Amino acid sequence: MLGRVAPWLPSAKHDIRSASSSAALRILRDDDTVALWDLAAADPVANIFMLSHLETARTAAPTSAGGRIVGVFDGGTLIGACWSGVNVVPVGLDADTGPEVGQYLAKSRNRFSSIFGPSEAVLSLWSELRNVSPQPFDVRPEQPLLQIAESSDVVAAPGLRPARLDELDVLLPACTAMFEEEVGYSPVANGDRHYRQRVKGLIERRQSLVDFDAAGRVVFKAELGTVSRQAVQVQGVWMNPEYRGQGLSRSYMSAVVDAALEVAPVVSLYVNSYNAPARATYEAVGFDQVGTFATILF
Repeated sequence: MLGRVAPWLPSAKHDIRSASSSAALRILRDDDTVALWDLAAADPVANIFMLSHLETARTAAPTSAGGRIVGVFDGGTLIGACWSGVNVVPVGLDADTGPEVGQYLAKSRNRFSSIFGPSEAVLSLWSELRNVSPQPFDVRPEQPLLQIAESSDVVAAPGLRPARLDELDVLLPACTAMFEEEVGYSPVANGDRHYRQRVKGLIERRQSLVDFDAAGRVVFKAELGTVSRQAVQVQGVWMNPEYRGQGLSRSYMSAVVDAALEVAPVVSLYVNSYNAPARATYEAVGFDQVGTFATILF
């Protein structure tokens, strides 16, 4: 997701200790990288955001882009973590450690555009952050986390392929329409420079998949939005409204699975619990539920 606010700035860097727990919290350093990697790898589908970051940055230390990671330690052992940047993304947190991290992050009083990840962790973080945060415009507490690890029995749509850079201007309106439908506001309301660059980057990395009709209009598109060596998380699934209701979505999603399996051994996504048509499509293609996510949007 493209954030609407600047990344978090580093604040207090000293350890804190909750009065109700023996866990210590601090910003992770480079020498915490292996421990963080092991923690995230325990669930590579749920923690794909963190694993993708580690594969790129190669460190748990704060990055030049402004992201930092709060670690939860028990007796010197890393037992939980939380990315804090434009978005807040927990790893290994639960109903006990989530509120403590929420208290820690609340001290900075910085703004963020979303909190997303495993439902228990997100909602426990929010139980404390809500006291200092702006009112969210949407809280989605139940989003089934799905995965598939083999090609679907559904015949794949033959036309789906990686988008080309010369198709950016045609693809961008479809991406914008998907974002508005899914998130609830326009990513280009204040100009399209940043969102355009994001879409362009996906195309350059061959992570943008698309099919066009004979008139050159986008029929279907999806992105391999987050990628690690262990898994791919599909994002941005969108069907042109003129082609909806024709039974095409299953074959397109089967093609998405095939493309993603060329990148990593597991394909995942998460979907809103109330989106019955999408859930039916994913089930027909062969996705199984392996967890539950939650998202809070600001």
